[in-house]
Amino acid sequence: MAIRDEEGWFRWDQPLTSVRPEWVDHYRHMNMGNYLVAYDLQTDRLWPEIGLGHPLRSMGLGTFAAEAWLDYQREMLEGMPIGGSSMVLAFDEKRLLCRHRMFHFTEGWTASEHEVLYLCVDLAKRKVAPWPQEVLGQFRGAATGDAPKRLALRRR
Repeated sequence: MAIRDEEGWFRWDQPLTSVRPEWVDHYRHMNMGNYLVAYDLQTDRLWPEIGLGHPLRSMGLGTFAAEAWLDYQREMLEGMPIGGSSMVLAFDEKRLLCRHRMFHFTEGWTASEHEVLYLCVDLAKRKVAPWPQEVLGQFRGAATGDAPKRLALRRR
C-alpha cells in the first residue's frame, strides 16, 4: 500500500524490484528498454491506489499508454534496488496523465523520470471510452495539478 507525501507523490516502503542481470547491457548498466519494463511494474503498483487495474477490467475497460516521455538522470547498475514513486498530474473524461520517478531505493537519488498519457479503452470495441464516474472520483482525490514536463493532456 502506498502513502502520499506532502507533494502528492504516491510512495511505497518496499523496493519495486532490483536491476536484474538480464536487464544489464554491455556497458554494465540497465539497458534503456528495461527502464520501461520497470516503469510498467510501477504502473501496476499505482493502479489499485487510484481505482484502476482489476476493478476497471471487470467493467470491460482497460488503460492503454498513448504517449510517453522518459529521461535518464543517473545510471542504475546490476543489483541496485529500484524505488518507484508516482504522481497523478491531470485527467479528463478519457485521459490520465501521470509522472513516475525511479530512484535508488536505499540511497535516494533519482535515476529517471517518466511521464505517460494513458487512455481509457473499451476492451471489446478496442476504442477510447469515458472513465467510469467512480474512477473519476478517485482521480479527483489524487490529481496534484502539477505541470507536466513534456507531455500534455491533449495534443498541442
